[in-house]
Formats: sequence, C-alpha cells, structure tokens
Amino acid sequence: MANGEDVKATRGPLQATVLALAEEIGAQGLRWRLWAPVAFGAGGASYFAMKVEPDLWPLALTAIVSLTAWMIARRWGLSRRFTVPLMLAAFMASGLAAAKLRSDRVAAPIAPAMSSPTVLEAWVLDVDSPGERGARVLAAPVRVRGLEPGDTPIRLRATVRGNPPRPGEAIRLFALLNPPPAPASPGAYDFGRSAWFAGVGGVAFALDDTRTIQLESPPGGLQLIMRINAVRYALAERIVARLGPRTGGVAAAMVTGHEAWLERDDLDAMRDSGLAHILSISGLHMAVVGGFAFFAVRLGVAAWPWLALRAPGKKIAAAVGLVAVAVYLVISGAPPPAERAAITAAIAFLAILIDRQAISMQALAAAALAVLALQPEAVVTPGFQMSFAATAALIALVEIWPRPLRELSVPWPIATVQRAGAWIAAAAAASLVAGMATGPFAMQHFNRTAMYGLLSNLATAPMADLVMMPMLALGAVFEPLGLGGPFLWLAGKGIDLMLIVGHWAAGLPGAVRTVASAPTAALPVAFMGVLLVCLWQGRLRWLGLPMAAAVMLWPRAPTPDLWIGDSGTQAAFHGAGQVIVVRPGVREFAVDVWSRRRGLGAVPRSNEGWDCGRFSCAPEHAASGPVALWWGRRAPDENALTGLCQSAEVVASRAILQSLPETCRGRLVLDAVDFAKGGAVELWRDAGRSGWRAVWTSDVRGDRPWSRVAAPETDVS
Repeated sequence: MANGEDVKATRGPLQATVLALAEEIGAQGLRWRLWAPVAFGAGGASYFAMKVEPDLWPLALTAIVSLTAWMIARRWGLSRRFTVPLMLAAFMASGLAAAKLRSDRVAAPIAPAMSSPTVLEAWVLDVDSPGERGARVLAAPVRVRGLEPGDTPIRLRATVRGNPPRPGEAIRLFALLNPPPAPASPGAYDFGRSAWFAGVGGVAFALDDTRTIQLESPPGGLQLIMRINAVRYALAERIVARLGPRTGGVAAAMVTGHEAWLERDDLDAMRDSGLAHILSISGLHMAVVGGFAFFAVRLGVAAWPWLALRAPGKKIAAAVGLVAVAVYLVISGAPPPAERAAITAAIAFLAILIDRQAISMQALAAAALAVLALQPEAVVTPGFQMSFAATAALIALVEIWPRPLRELSVPWPIATVQRAGAWIAAAAAASLVAGMATGPFAMQHFNRTAMYGLLSNLATAPMADLVMMPMLALGAVFEPLGLGGPFLWLAGKGIDLMLIVGHWAAGLPGAVRTVASAPTAALPVAFMGVLLVCLWQGRLRWLGLPMAAAVMLWPRAPTPDLWIGDSGTQAAFHGAGQVIVVRPGVREFAVDVWSRRRGLGAVPRSNEGWDCGRFSCAPEHAASGPVALWWGRRAPDENALTGLCQSAEVVASRAILQSLPETCRGRLVLDAVDFAKGGAVELWRDAGRSGWRAVWTSDVRGDRPWSRVAAPETDVS
C-alpha cells in the first residue's frame, strides 16, 4: 500500500511537468515560424563544419524532398506536431543546399603560391583598410606574369608602398603573390574562406613603388564600381580635409567605410573600451540613418496640415527611409555587414508600407532568412552572429518591458525627472542585454572582453545616435555642394568627445580581459541558448541561460607547448603562464591571434640564452626554449642543420630539407613540405614515439574549395 502511494506521489509531479511542458509547446503558436531561419542557419553552419566538400545533387534533392513533405503536411491540415518538425527539417536541408550552391556560384581562380616575385597589371577598385605593412587596395587584375588568363584571380588585395592609388587608376606592381592566408592557428578565423566568398583570389605585397599605366577599357560593370568608389573616396578625402586627419579619419570610416586615416592608438582605444562597433558600418549606422530620415520626413508631413490630411505620412516617411538606407549602402561601399544591415532595415520599412509592425520578432526572422538566403556564409561570421543576437535580445526586452501608466496631471519638473529616469533605465537595460547577448561571440572570436563597455556605451550613445550619425549623414549629402561644413563640424565635436571617452575607458585598470577560446562546440550551444531565451515564450526560456554561458563555462583544453606559423618562419612557446615569441616583430598578427586564443599575453624571448643570426635562431640550452628556426630560402647546410638539431627538440625550416644528419634522429624536424601541406601547427609534449602530438590547421580546416591551395607566407621582414 505504501509503495502504491509512493508511486502515485512520484507520478503526480512527473505528470504535472509533462502537462506544463505540453502547454508551453502548444502556447508557442505562430512563434514556431521564428525557428525557421534558425534551422536554415543551422543547415548552412553544417556545410561549413564539414571537412570534405559535398556534392550538390544529394543536398538539393534532400531539400526538395523535405520541402515537398512539409508543404503536403500543411496542405492536408496536419497538426503542428507533424508540420513543425517537417518545417525545421525542410529549412535545415535548404540552408545546407543553399550554402553549397553559393560556394559553387562564387567559385573563382585562386593564385598559386609563387616562389618568386611577379609583375601584375590591374585596375584599382577601392582603397582597403591598411594592414600591418602599409596601405592596401582592392584590385581587379588584367594580367599576371606567369599565370594564364583562366588562372588569374578576378580580385586581389594588394599591399602597396606609400600612399595608395585612387579607385579607377590602372597600375603595375612588382610584387610577391600568394593565395589568401590560411588561419593563423588551428581553429582560428579563416580569412581564406572569407576571401573565397568575396571573390578575392590572392594577396600581393609590392616590392617597388606603384606605377600608373594605360590599360584597355574595363567592362561596363567594373567601370561603374570604380566610379562609385572614386566618388566615395573623394568624399572621404573632403571629410578628412574638413575635420583633420584624426577626427576626419573616424568620420570617414563611419560614412564611407574607408579606414585609411584611422590612427592605431584611437583604434586600440575604441576596441578596448567596447566602442569599436561604432567605427564599422553595420546595423547601428543603418538604423540611425534610416530612422533619422524616417522621423524627419514624418515630422515634415505632420507640420504641413494640408499634406497630413491627404497623404499617409508614415508610409511616405518609410519610403524615404528605404531610399536613405539604399543610398547609404552605396556610399559605404556595400561591405557584407552593411548589406546585412540594409536588408534588415529595408524589411522594417517594407513592413510599414504593408501595414505591419516594423520592429518585431517576425520582421527580424524575415530579415535573418533573407540575409542567409543571399549570403549563407554569413552564419559563420562574427558580425552576423553578434548583430542578430543583439537585435533578438533587444526585441525580447521590448516584449517584456513594462508599459508605464500615463498619468493625467503631473507637474513638469516631476515628469521630466521621471522620463529621464525611464530613459536611463531603458538605455542601461538595452546596453546590458545587448552586451550579454554578444558576449559569447566576442569571447570566442576576439578573445577579449571590454570590462567598461557598458559604461562607455552609455556615455556615448546619446551623442552617437542623436548628433554624430545624423550630422554625418547630412554632411555627406551637402558636402559635394560645399555646404557640409556646419554639419560635419558638429559631428566632429561628437567624435572628439567619443574619443575622449574611449581613451579614458581603455586606460582604466583592468579595462580588457583576455579570454581563451572555448572548444568549437561551445559557441553553437551558446547561440542556441541566446535564441531560446529570446524566441521562446514561457518559463522554459530560462533553460537557455546556462546554455548561453557555455563559452564562459566550458572547460578549456590544455595550452599547446609550442606553436609554429604556416611557413616555419615564426614560433612561440608556452612558458611561465605566457607566450614567449622567438622572433619579436615578425608575423605579429599571427602571434597575437594564437596567444589571445589561448588567453595568454605574448612577450619577446630574452636575448640571453639564444643564438640568432641572419637566417636562424636557436636556443643555447634546453631551458631557453624547445624550438629552433631556419627561415632562409635555401636549405641549411649539414653543419647548420646539425647545430639546429643539437640545440632544440623541434626544428622548423622554411626550406625543403632533402636529408637529415644523424644528430636529427629523435628530433621533430618540420620543413616547407610539411607547412605547405598542413599550415600552422600546435604541438603538445607527448610520451609517444615522437615525443610530440601535433594539430595542423589543415586538420581543422579540411579539404574545401578555399583551402586547396597552400599559402606559405613569404617573410620580408
């Protein structure tokens, strides 16, 4: 009898839990549609997670079959217990097929890793962001010595000497040419994949001054692109001339996307203070520009009673906002983040035109689906992940934010204080929620957390939203007429204030915390957690909170004992809780990426205990370090190689080694063949036969269209 009562007691709560779960699932209603773009993105992410390139036909067939099954289920009027799983499966299969189709559609030649300098002739399409070694341009090659026309990339990113040539100029470069770079370390961001989808098939490093030449006229489409970019660059130059290089450089980056004038100190301060998102044209800029145009036109219509009575002011304002977003997209150069932001803003304005709610989860889902359908590769980019996670979190905040009761008679001083307090509370909540939603992605991709980002964003948000961006928009419109001075001056004052706040916040103790990257599986779990909190209605949404913290809570793998770059010309090893760099000043970006991914700071090796010359660097004893490097183009002779093997457990050579002396027995020796095949490598000490366990970049990257050409970096330091 007692046992029966125990069974009933245990079944009661279980049945209640099941019923509550069923009620929450049933209460989702039409919100199940919000998960369609999530499934589509998951399909696209699955494509990029593959190690081997799949064939298109099985993916397309699966998508067609699953979509057909879903539509038949809806046609027959089946319940959601059938249609929802079929919908999710159909959209996931469609996302997988769309990603493969997009990859095939953008396929273009990739430059080989050329062993000697070459001469290339090209049209300058645009001035790109400067790199570590100087100004860069995006070029359309016409001829490359040593390459057939069918093997010539359609786009190149070239580092040039001195001031960059202007868009529309024809140039000749004597340069080193390589394919786009592989990840700096296994699992790091894949620049080669980004270049593949952008149509960039190579990177060039000029060894001589840029020469202007005459070339045959380019195709009409290319001419249009160059003319637009020439106008953009001229506008950026005028803004810089108005405001000065420092303030004008920030303004130009915010208006036209040209970062050629940004100072390194300002860029670092903005990044460390959590304000760097203001510099890159994205959702914030599109929202402010489109919103400013919308409200200005709507106010103008309302101020004209005759027109207000005869015309739909809200729809007119939405149409003007749509045009403003399109114009700004052109002026910005239409980088992928700006394109995604423009699509999102356009859907919001279109919703107004068809009498729908502009800011809603449904509109955001439609925008996400449109972006992913056009750019499936966006799902693995930090910009897309952070932008849509933040927007979903803000809309979810709006859905639960309490609506204040409107009091009939309140003295204006009290009302002013109440409204100011409500605005501060809303701004703080919005910044906090957006920061929490984007935190996992910032930790995983950038390995840094701006500890005072909330404070600095609260301090600059009113200035950026109400002064800087609207005045920059007006200045960009009127500057070609010579009338942009007053607007740009006011925007410049806002920029100066923003820089002051940025430098102040970046200079505070502990302003930046470096966070090691979590295992690859942690980020999808965190993303699903954020989406569960935002999209689900009911108490089950809070199950997403621990999932959203996966990047922060997931245990980290042991730090590698040694990292060697993708050409064997640089190495760093782990010691005393920090990364020790063998060749200070060489390949600094790659070293920085690897050290940050491991949550460590990088320091140069000591001059004592190392024997370094023109082509090699080796420890004098085991306590100094575990690796010796040879970066000469020619292989070391037997005596030199013997010395390297005697000095270190691991030897890395940039050149191909035909044979090894007896002293290299028992040592791990890697040469150009290994690096060309595998890229960068991480090494852990292992008690196995070789004494080391290795993970190469190619192990993580797989055999994909953007990874089939090795890119050993040419060292010109």
